[in-house]
Amino acid sequence: MKKLDHSQEYLRVLTIAGSDSGGGAGIQADLKTFAALGAYGMSAITVLTAQNTLGVAGIHAAPPDFLAAQIDAVASDIGVHAVKIGMLHSPELVHTVAQAIDRHALPHVVLDPVMTSATGARLIEPPAVAELFPRAALITPNLDEAALLLGRPVDSAADMPIAAQALLQMGARAVLLKGGHLPGEQVLDLLIERGAEPHAMQHERVDTRNLHGAGCTLSSALAVFLAQDLPLRLAAEAARSYVLDAIKEGALVTTGQGVGPLNHGFSPRATVLRQPKA
Repeated sequence: MKKLDHSQEYLRVLTIAGSDSGGGAGIQADLKTFAALGAYGMSAITVLTAQNTLGVAGIHAAPPDFLAAQIDAVASDIGVHAVKIGMLHSPELVHTVAQAIDRHALPHVVLDPVMTSATGARLIEPPAVAELFPRAALITPNLDEAALLLGRPVDSAADMPIAAQALLQMGARAVLLKGGHLPGEQVLDLLIERGAEPHAMQHERVDTRNLHGAGCTLSSALAVFLAQDLPLRLAAEAARSYVLDAIKEGALVTTGQGVGPLNHGFSPRATVLRQPKA
């Protein structure tokens, strides 16, 4: 009988985020992204939301101890190569996640400080999210979220480097500040790492209303590429490329009556297998 080879493992990525009943954002978008990029996805649900393409109708948070139990169950048995963190909803959940990161030494953490939805709904008030900043390899706020974190507007391209530096001073190790909310035909994102020159990334704006979950998708793609040990700048460029293509491929698709989702599965990649590290 041929001996089975158990030397390979899946590339495993955990999303700690809220559930979107409409399927376009949150853990649903995260898991679709993981699968599309060849990763094995796992989840710890922070909140349940009742939402669709028109908006958020209700939010029900998980108890902190149950959130911790979900993370512990995954990390202690399956293992984690990277983590994406999304909506946390309360300071208690933020603290729970911070403790879990420390307890399990979770690697390649990407923090998307979700505070508003693509439809403009305020999902949470700014929590003590800065507790997670030094634990994350990267934070990925949009301009509205950066403004909430900093307590002042960030409303021009000229403001972006100043805002990103201020977020570094709050404890972030690296910032990908997303400028998609600014007007204009070009979309500017700015990556700033400690001790490195800012890296500006631009692309032509896609004419579509189907942008629900774009931020969730970007942070999830970043987690996958970081799990593959890509340098941060290359991971950011690869993630942005995937998201832009997913937006283009879903631009004309009608889903619901409001802000529709991306086409996450436009070109799925083969499952990534790797040798366990010693």
